[in-house]
Amino acid sequence: QVQLVESGGGLVQAGGSLRLSCTASGRLVSANTMRWHRQAPGKQRDLVAQITPGGSTYYAGSVRGRFTVSRDNAKNTVYLQMNSLNSEDTAVYYCNLISLDNNYWGQGTQVTVSS
Repeated sequence: QVQLVESGGGLVQAGGSLRLSCTASGRLVSANTMRWHRQAPGKQRDLVAQITPGGSTYYAGSVRGRFTVSRDNAKNTVYLQMNSLNSEDTAVYYCNLISLDNNYWGQGTQVTVSS
């Protein structure tokens, strides 16, 4: 059984930083493409960042230069370091593992940026 557990969300002031974690069980984060998505109230879920098994990364334009995706293979965990946060970053952030047989999601973690 595959399980993704996110943590690290919370309330932060504009300009601040947070680091989200996504710990996987049942699959290796190093062997699968890992994505972070976010969904703000009333909006669609959007891709924020991605890291592939080879280590290639992708960032949405709105977060490029501010967010960094990384992984710790020993902990089977993927991180999203978020800096220079602003109110538009307020959303529920979801971890997503893409494997050959399925597409797995975490339960989400709320990030709220106060101005």
